[in-house]
Parts: sequence; structure tokens; C-alpha cells
Amino acid sequence: MTLSKFLSISALAASVALGVSAPASATPKKEFKVAWSIYVGWMPWGYAADHGIVKKWADKYGIKIDVTQFNDYAESMNQYTAGAYDAVTLTNMDGLSIPAAGGVDTTAVIVGDFSNGNDAVILKNKDKLADIKGQNVNLVQYSVSDYLLARAMESIKSSEKDVKVVNTSDADMVAAFKTPDVTAVVTWNPLVSTILEDPTAKNVFDSSKIPGEIIDLMAANTGVLKDNPDFGKALAGIWYDTVKLMTANTPEGKAAREDMGKASGTDLAGFEAQMAATKLFDKPADAASFTASADLPKTMNLVRNFLFEKGLLGNGAASADVIGIEMPDGKVLGDKANIKFRYTTTYMDAAAKGKL
Repeated sequence: MTLSKFLSISALAASVALGVSAPASATPKKEFKVAWSIYVGWMPWGYAADHGIVKKWADKYGIKIDVTQFNDYAESMNQYTAGAYDAVTLTNMDGLSIPAAGGVDTTAVIVGDFSNGNDAVILKNKDKLADIKGQNVNLVQYSVSDYLLARAMESIKSSEKDVKVVNTSDADMVAAFKTPDVTAVVTWNPLVSTILEDPTAKNVFDSSKIPGEIIDLMAANTGVLKDNPDFGKALAGIWYDTVKLMTANTPEGKAAREDMGKASGTDLAGFEAQMAATKLFDKPADAASFTASADLPKTMNLVRNFLFEKGLLGNGAASADVIGIEMPDGKVLGDKANIKFRYTTTYMDAAAKGKL
């Protein structure tokens, strides 16, 4: 069984077992749980928890927010889908294929960044994307790497039929590339940076070629958010306070980046290199503008069709329309009677207007 199929199945099973499949609304509460995992665009959440920023904003709204780091990204999404967490960091693609497909109505509270080079197609001793044809390609099947490969092949008027995908755990990717039999991989940072240290490794296509398509989010259970809007406001306050510090050209900003780099297994230079390959939305107005743009529905249409073709929108899905995706203006891609994934600019707008 491939990784993402396992994720979808296990998330569904957990939801059913715990009886927590996407309530239309949730009861107001005072304590909330947030899950996050290691990635350059999500490091602010761990830093904020460790340096009092989470507590500052939780206290402002008279609530408690517990922020938990997961070393396993997949497990963080499964736990959120099962109802153990109120919010989670995930990509736009994974949000649709895991919690939404698992029946959990989910809202993107904060559009934090998009990958702008952090994900890459790498060949060994070849420097043109067209050279990939006929090769075995090692990647985490049905992940954003698979999506990147599909988009790369489209760019040369080809398709994945011209290669053979070899499902490989991200934990094994660096070691795999060092073996003679592996000549092509698709993966994400920090693995990309490590692999490219090998002089035989050539980056032939990366996410900077499809800007705005691999998006990193802080998403929350829609029912919880509806009944507890202060939770969404606190999340926005935490994010923008932290990224303002993180991007500052000051000793404090440098110290924050060093701290985040160390926490993610690299140093300051390594972390700043990953930041350079990330379009980080440190200003809420920019994030809101991106989220409300005409480009986002186009991106989500690409994503949902990719997931449908891969069989990742749930058992028996008749088309990519099976799940409704609501945009900030209220327009819906797919089934309006089954909206399970939503974008809102509410909290980013509030931050931009100083109304948190």
C-alpha cells in the first residue's frame, strides 16, 4: 500500500471509529490543540510555542492553545482528521485528500507560504528534464512530489506514462540517490539541499516553475472555528507576530532563524537557503490577496483533478466534483452540498487591518 493511500484509509477509519466525522458546528470551548510538523514554512509554530508568543495571544482571548510537534507529518494529519486536534499544518493538496476526503470539514485559516523551489526533480548526471523519459523515478507516491512530477512532465508535453514511479519513503531518499540504480528522484527540502551536494545531482525542474501551486496552510476544523472565532484570531496573531520577527534584519531576527534552523536539523545558512526557496507571506494583506485571487481556484482545480485521477478523493468518487471546495467569495468548486474544504480571508484581513 502506498503512503498516501494508507493516509486516506487510516484517516477515514479513525474518523469512523471515533465518531468525529466533521460536525456542522462544535460547542464553544476554552482549550485548543494544534499539530504541526517540521518544514521551513511551519517552523514559526514551534518557535512561537517555545518563546511565549502562543501564550501571549491565547491569554489575550482568554483561551489555552497547546501546540504539539509531530515528527511524522502523516500522523499529524491523521490525528487531526480523527478529531484529536483542532488545527494542523498541511498543504493544500493534503488538506483535500486527507481530512476533506475523510469527511472532516476543514478551513484554511492562514495561507502561510507556497513552495518556490523547495520541491525539485533531480537527475543524476543529466541536466535536462527531457532526459527523465524512460527512467525509474523515486518519490513518495501520491504526495506533492508526485504532483510536481506530473506538472513537470506536462511542461515537456509528456506524462508520467513515460517514466516508472518507484514509491520511496522520504526517510530513504538521500540514501537511495547514492546507490547506482537510482538516477532520478523527486523530493522536498531539506532533502533537496542534501542531495544537491552530490556533484552528479542536477536540479532539472522545481516548484518555482509552478509558483503558487504547492501551498502551506494552517487549517482548522470548520465547526470548531465557527463556534470559536477567537481561536482563529489567536492563530493569526501568533503567525504574524512570529514571521515578523523571523524575517527581521535584526539580531533578534537572526537569533530566531538560528533557533528555527537548529530545530529543523540545519544551521542558519541552511535554514535561510530554504527560506529563499519559499514565498513566505509575512504580511497579512499579501496572504489575503493571494487567497482571494483568481489563480487559487485554477490551482485547486488542477489539484483536485490530479487527486481524482490518482483515486485519492475517497472510495467510489465518480468525479473530481465529489468534494466541494469553497473560495473566499463563496464560489464553490465541486459539490455545493458536500463542502469539506474552505478558504477564508477573515483572519488574515483582520490582521491586516489591525483588528485582532
